[in-house]
Amino acid sequence: MALWLVRAGKHGEFEKKFLDDKRAYLTWKELARDLSVVESQPVLRGILAETYPDASKGKISNHSGQIWAFSHRMQPGDWVVLPSKLKPAIHVGEITGQYVFDARAGDLYCHQREVKWIEEDIPRSNFDQDLLYSFGFMTICRIERNDAEARVRAMARSGWKTVGVRTMPVIAEAKEEDIEPEQAPADLEQLARDQIAKLIFAKFEGHGMARLVGSILKAQGYTTYLSPAEPDKGIDLLAAPGPMGFGQPGLCVQVESGDSPVDRPTLDQLIGAMQNVQAEHGLLVSWGGFKATVSKEEAAQFFKVRLWNQNDLIEQLLEHYDRLDGNIRAELPLKPIWTVAILDEDS
Repeated sequence: MALWLVRAGKHGEFEKKFLDDKRAYLTWKELARDLSVVESQPVLRGILAETYPDASKGKISNHSGQIWAFSHRMQPGDWVVLPSKLKPAIHVGEITGQYVFDARAGDLYCHQREVKWIEEDIPRSNFDQDLLYSFGFMTICRIERNDAEARVRAMARSGWKTVGVRTMPVIAEAKEEDIEPEQAPADLEQLARDQIAKLIFAKFEGHGMARLVGSILKAQGYTTYLSPAEPDKGIDLLAAPGPMGFGQPGLCVQVESGDSPVDRPTLDQLIGAMQNVQAEHGLLVSWGGFKATVSKEEAAQFFKVRLWNQNDLIEQLLEHYDRLDGNIRAELPLKPIWTVAILDEDS
């Protein structure tokens, strides 16, 4: 058995279809031909060179490795990991079918494999850093180093909690028929976010995360009230603009620092707390993200409530970092860096 990395579009635009259809797709444009009859990877490279005459030799080699893996090397019983581009989460599934070509499905969906999604929306922070590094490649490839498959399967048996300790990031092993390492760039920005996330979770667990959110709101110009570290009846923070915090609108904030997605009752509790303190707006911060029952309410509550997941919190942290309280910055020492931008080319 093997563990494979799959992608659902540069911006996660196909992610919902992957999950809803219980399939993985090879979303390559202009490649509507049955790949099961292609005899070898060199033959495939020739087909790609003919199909994409303007593509460089390196890009043809890169794409042939991914396409060959999807159409020929994946097998039923193998597992796949699908890192979400829409939320700080990873989906894990099991391949249940052979490669299928369906000409009626159109370019983007004609190459298919049936997948049983074992678990969706597993928080990225549940995975060790070296696994996240391997999941960070912007390609379809097999993940083999550091017993990755065995460790992910062990996590499944342990409620998706980390099993064992790994600290050194490693590159997924690449075989001749796979993608060459230099042709498989890592998403360095996401890897940096993962490191920041793990530091936040370690430094600001429990009520400490409400303190971090309060510092961000202060940096945005709010005056805040932080509730004591005890049962808060849906209120962790109160905030308002203006001198001494007497401006409008008033903001009621609930912060959930656990690593599990929150459900609809938590949102309802916040809305009730808003009414109790006459707050016009609410902010629900959930480190572990939100279940579908909450996400479905986002449009209905748009003019009253905002939802911040882990990505949103880190985005606000980075945007306002220079204006945060000095104690917060001392606990979260960060610095900006410049690096060469790696283009995630369209397939």
